[in-house]
Amino acid sequence: MSKRQLKLGFILHGVGPGWGDWRHADADPTASTNIDFYLRQAKLAEQGKFDFLFVADSVHITEKSSPHYLNRFEPLTILSALATATTHIGLVGTLTVSYSEPYTVARQFASLDHISRGRAGWNVVTSWLSGSAENYGKPSHPPHEVRYRIAAEHLQTVQGLWDSWEDDALVRNKVSGEFLDPSKLHTLHHQGEFFSVRGPLNISRSPQGQPVIFQAGASEDGRNFSARHAEAFFTEGSTFESSQTYYADIKKRAATFGRPAQRLAVLPALRAIVGRTAEDAERLYSEAVALIRIEDALVALARSFNEHDLGQYPLDGPFPDIAHFGSESNRSASERIIRTAREENLTLRQTALRYASPRREFVGTGVQVADAIQRWFDGAAADGFILFESLPFQLDAFIAEVVPVLQQRGLFRKEYEHSTLRGNLGLEVPENRYTAARRQVA
Repeated sequence: MSKRQLKLGFILHGVGPGWGDWRHADADPTASTNIDFYLRQAKLAEQGKFDFLFVADSVHITEKSSPHYLNRFEPLTILSALATATTHIGLVGTLTVSYSEPYTVARQFASLDHISRGRAGWNVVTSWLSGSAENYGKPSHPPHEVRYRIAAEHLQTVQGLWDSWEDDALVRNKVSGEFLDPSKLHTLHHQGEFFSVRGPLNISRSPQGQPVIFQAGASEDGRNFSARHAEAFFTEGSTFESSQTYYADIKKRAATFGRPAQRLAVLPALRAIVGRTAEDAERLYSEAVALIRIEDALVALARSFNEHDLGQYPLDGPFPDIAHFGSESNRSASERIIRTAREENLTLRQTALRYASPRREFVGTGVQVADAIQRWFDGAAADGFILFESLPFQLDAFIAEVVPVLQQRGLFRKEYEHSTLRGNLGLEVPENRYTAARRQVA
């Protein structure tokens, strides 16, 4: 059996990641705010031995946003509910550093980690839609470079607060009346460019020391931030070759920062479509593609360009010159889209439909999809994947048809090895900074 094991996450996306997914005959149009729907998916993913569940988020919508983004649960609320219905699977939520306070974030994730007994993870995002500022009374959205400075200080502050309590700070001696060893409770006294936080945090150190940090930075600033701070990396994973390039680059950067690169997981997005036969998979793929309308595909593509209206350009003309709309929005995605369109001479229509459709490489029988996954895993393009459900009940199909093949090949667990997210991802528990300093003095 291979020592290196696949990491698998599942994104809880309610009515689906696309604009038209909810229109499928078998789709539940209430799914994004249906607790029973989420409970079923969470329990199913845990039966499939997935490493974690993931809830994405943003703090700005318009009437053109996708149906799931229009109406959905706040991440930490739904994850806290799911924590009580599961026992092993990790619980990862998105929360923006651009529009949140470190003390509140530290409390929320520490609470989730205690509720779940050590299964919390934080996807650190900077928010790239400029309309977000108006929901928080801000005069303007921070520029791209400033957002990553905010992120670095925010994360540093949160992690400092998580270390407020040493592991054995709570004595709870009923005889002596000593509840706390005050020498092991620490005030942070952070004073920085963007935040001023005294501390200490009013909840003790969590079961896994600190929640696991996820990140999806792909621009130059984003990659450096991820390589320096994150323990798992979400990537778009548009092609095998581009994923190999990203994989090598982010691992090299992490090693340069003195981090254990081999332990840090690169997790591309995976929109697999699994059929009982190859013909069945092709039928399902056709169903998924039929749900995509060009007007919705244009809106989806526009998100990386700060929701710039792409409907004003000729659909069958060359991809328009709109790079400046993406430079301060989702820079990495917008640059990738433009580069692909230019290199392959794609029209606007072709580009929009390309990015709205599942990749053909992961369409097939359980064995065929497992073959594609293994190719990426063995070819240093991925350490695992974050699975999106392209059609209703595809999570069921993936667990029934793909997971057993991966297990038979020794690539994926048959049982959970640990009770915490850190343990199952092969990550060490970070030592409390104050405990480490005391040990070094001694």
